[in-house]
Amino acid sequence: MVNDPVVKLTQDLVRERSYSGEEKGVSDVLVKFFKENGFTDVHIDKYGNTIGHIKGNRPGKAILFDGHMDTVPVTDESAWKYPPFAAEVHDGKVHGRGTSDMKGALAAMAVAAAEFNKEVNGDFAGDLYVAGVVHEECFEGVAAREISAYAKPDIVVIGEASQLNIKIGQRGRAEIKLEVFGKPAHSANPEKGINAVYKIGEIIREIRNLEPTHNEVLGDGILELVDIKSAPYPGASVVPEYCVATYDRRLLVGETLESVLEPIQELLDDMMAKDPELKAKISYSVGEEGCFTGECITGERFFPGWLYERDEEFVQTAYNALKGIGQNPEITQYNFCTNGSHYAGEAKIKTFGLGPSKENLAHTLDEYIEIDQLLKVKDAYVAINKAFLLD
Repeated sequence: MVNDPVVKLTQDLVRERSYSGEEKGVSDVLVKFFKENGFTDVHIDKYGNTIGHIKGNRPGKAILFDGHMDTVPVTDESAWKYPPFAAEVHDGKVHGRGTSDMKGALAAMAVAAAEFNKEVNGDFAGDLYVAGVVHEECFEGVAAREISAYAKPDIVVIGEASQLNIKIGQRGRAEIKLEVFGKPAHSANPEKGINAVYKIGEIIREIRNLEPTHNEVLGDGILELVDIKSAPYPGASVVPEYCVATYDRRLLVGETLESVLEPIQELLDDMMAKDPELKAKISYSVGEEGCFTGECITGERFFPGWLYERDEEFVQTAYNALKGIGQNPEITQYNFCTNGSHYAGEAKIKTFGLGPSKENLAHTLDEYIEIDQLLKVKDAYVAINKAFLLD
């Protein structure tokens, strides 16, 4: 098992440290694999997304397997039981940063595509894409916009950890910025200023009384305060003239940029009408990160939720394919945000999740992936290819 191609490729990927914006080493490993294993062509876009393509010998559906190349950082390598970038095998597991989230799945996707193509000798209908995606840890779905524009997939498979279960939805997320503008004054004469921290405190108290949105499957549209900062900082005897609070908002199906802010804006308008000294603004945070290609990737931090019905034809096709090889998947939802926010939430492309390993291993100390899960998900991806690409 240790010498299996999917295990070897997982190890090769893990040994390339690939924090967001530093994915070139992983990209290089993928390109080499694609070129040596029968892929028709390889495309690297402006952000560094690395896409291997196998073209069938007749027209048909395009299926895209999505796995991100970036990982969250390791803060203290000495705290790990095994070196986080050595990809050592112990007790039937590959250990290291990114094994579960999600280089194991990405390796399985690439190996499965090559094995499927070899098994059918290129005799299939459609196009098969395997995408190594950049910057997912920063912007779920933003870099993926370039991929869907290039590949134009009919079906997308997200490889995030699911323990071989089929995921047909997720809550999205947004980062909301609440700003309050006060008036500086010496703290010995606070009545001459307007303390932005006091003002934002009043708003925060009222926001907690807002009724959350709700979906019977995905739950509540959570709105949670995650940080607060004032200026100037440190205060040095100055009444703070500015304060900003950040909220994490978990998004449900059908919620839009406008609908999410609307109840908060109505609350602010009402409070400002009653208090002439209150000046407040609500908006989405905007992120900007550098790519290994030299480009910058930017985007509002608004990543939609999505959800399909379990009896939809494409979901049942995937389910029956896995049952057909002796696997017994559940059909459920992700508890976290994925690139599906773009494919399903924005682009309305039929999307489901299917990945190896446990969801709660992502971002953890001593991250690992079970070799048994790697081999089974590779078989699952081959079965998915057969179900969607063979007549």
